[in-house]
Amino acid sequence: MFTGIVQTQATVISTAQKEGVLRLGISVGIEYLTHLDIGASIAINGCCLTVVKYEIHRQDVVGQVYFDVIDETLKLTNLGSLRRGARVNYERSVTFGTEIGGHIVSGHVHCTALAQRIINDEDNCKIYLQLPEQWMKFILYKGFICVNGASLTVGAIDDEGFWLHLIPETLNITNLGRLREGNRVNIEVDQQTYTIVSTVENYLRKQNSK
Repeated sequence: MFTGIVQTQATVISTAQKEGVLRLGISVGIEYLTHLDIGASIAINGCCLTVVKYEIHRQDVVGQVYFDVIDETLKLTNLGSLRRGARVNYERSVTFGTEIGGHIVSGHVHCTALAQRIINDEDNCKIYLQLPEQWMKFILYKGFICVNGASLTVGAIDDEGFWLHLIPETLNITNLGRLREGNRVNIEVDQQTYTIVSTVENYLRKQNSK
């Protein structure tokens, strides 16, 4: 479980196919690897991945951590398009006593969205994301959305997508400041919204079938 508050950006150092999975290696400051165990969960661009290997050398300021990414995850996320040198959003899983500054995030990406339009103003950045039609029913004005692992608030909505309004702090901490038109971002819809909408749909479907 995660909060959607990105802790830092990490750098992709390797992407290699191994035994039918993608072995993804990233480099990150060693302070973000303290008390880490094999099997721990870390959200990379909002996708919950399991640590399979990590390396920390005391004389270095950065360490390396590795994950195995299966085909199903590659189909649903933007992890398969990552190349060496790419910057990814990084968040360790929630521990007892963690402040929930965003919203509860599972790390289970539902789909990707296309960054169709980006407008940079003096004080903020506006990004229009186009979603697959079947996911738009879970997007609510001023509701929660997790984009590349960042907990954000939905702006204006239309039939095909929605706007985000990002402050400079968000752009600096996350990789959304590096986003370009045509790029894809990982999307996890708010779980409460997903549950309510799906429950109502199932109820109405059963009522109509009587």
